[in-house]
Amino acid sequence: MATDPEAVAKAFTDHFYSTFDSARANLAGLYQDQSMLTFEGQKFQGTQAIMQKLTSLPFQQCKHHISSLDAQPSLSGGVLVFVTGQLLPEGETNPLKFSQTFHLAPVGGSFVVTNDLFRLNYA
Repeated sequence: MATDPEAVAKAFTDHFYSTFDSARANLAGLYQDQSMLTFEGQKFQGTQAIMQKLTSLPFQQCKHHISSLDAQPSLSGGVLVFVTGQLLPEGETNPLKFSQTFHLAPVGGSFVVTNDLFRLNYA
């Protein structure tokens, strides 16, 4: 199955950030027990640990603005996605710059996140 990495990356990031911004708990289906999140240097493995981290962030809603989106095909039909942008947590007035990398693996006609690396960018 030939996959267009750019199209997969765009569809995935649209879904991921829209869900993250409004109903973060609904991201659980994108992760599996083998998935790993590195969030500001802290590592979390498995759906439960990842969701615990994401749902315990000190804000309920935020707004992501994507500045750049790059994608490459990876082994076994996967897609490597690199995102830069800004996020604005609810109640804040100054957006924060961030970068995030995802490795997406094909599973059952869809994609799951096997690796997720997130870092705020302080310039």
